[in-house]
Amino acid sequence: MASAMAKRLEGKTVVVTGASSGIGKATAIEFARTSPKDLKLILTARRIDTLKQVAAEINAEVGNGVKVLPVKLDVSNPKEIESFVSSLPDGFKEIDVLVNNAGLVKGVAKAPEIATEDLNIMFNTNVTGLINMTQAILPIFQKRPEGGRGDIINIGSIAGREPYAGGSIYCATKAAVRSFTDSLRKELIASRIRIIEIDPGQVETEFSVVRFYGDKDKADAVYKGCEPLTGEDIAEVVVFAAGRRENVVIADTLVFPSHQAAAGVMHRKS
Repeated sequence: MASAMAKRLEGKTVVVTGASSGIGKATAIEFARTSPKDLKLILTARRIDTLKQVAAEINAEVGNGVKVLPVKLDVSNPKEIESFVSSLPDGFKEIDVLVNNAGLVKGVAKAPEIATEDLNIMFNTNVTGLINMTQAILPIFQKRPEGGRGDIINIGSIAGREPYAGGSIYCATKAAVRSFTDSLRKELIASRIRIIEIDPGQVETEFSVVRFYGDKDKADAVYKGCEPLTGEDIAEVVVFAAGRRENVVIADTLVFPSHQAAAGVMHRKS
């Protein structure tokens, strides 16, 4: 017998940005596992070949009850987002859930040595891309009865709550996401559109590899002596939030691994 959560998700169309790896990939898989009989997944990222592999993994595990559509999309490019909805096949246009997951961090430089290229890619992806995706999908939600219906789930970060040295630009982008999310929730209060933010603490994904420009040794050192969260840990929270009864809004969630108590407060085993 299907769970209550599985039944609530049945028939829905879910968009996950940044779905080629990490939290995004884990979120796509978790949605499919939770509601394997009748679900549509639109997976977006810059790496289309990797997205196709994710789609194949999902279909191999849960079967054809989940329809997966990989779409090449760079959220930092406004023109690509402008044509995103109109380019979808008819059966995938009625989106119900948007998971704004795409994001990155580049470098640990401090002012005045922050590279302009790094600054621009972080803001264009983490902030402008998230806002543009929201604006592309929100009209679909607003057309529905009772002022509209649908879920926008933004993946933030503890960095948006507690800035730290060496992360000024990334922290600023995640603080912007937090402010945008809170404003959006207030603006849409008369609707049944749920605005949800999930803020992970330390998670081990490709995130740190990107931060250190591909230097895996430096990335691995970030997690030495501790057990960070995984993409799967955050994916479970995302799907739980989307699978609540329509009147229930998991508005704001902060998720830490057990060794972490704040952005810079962590216990590492020697």
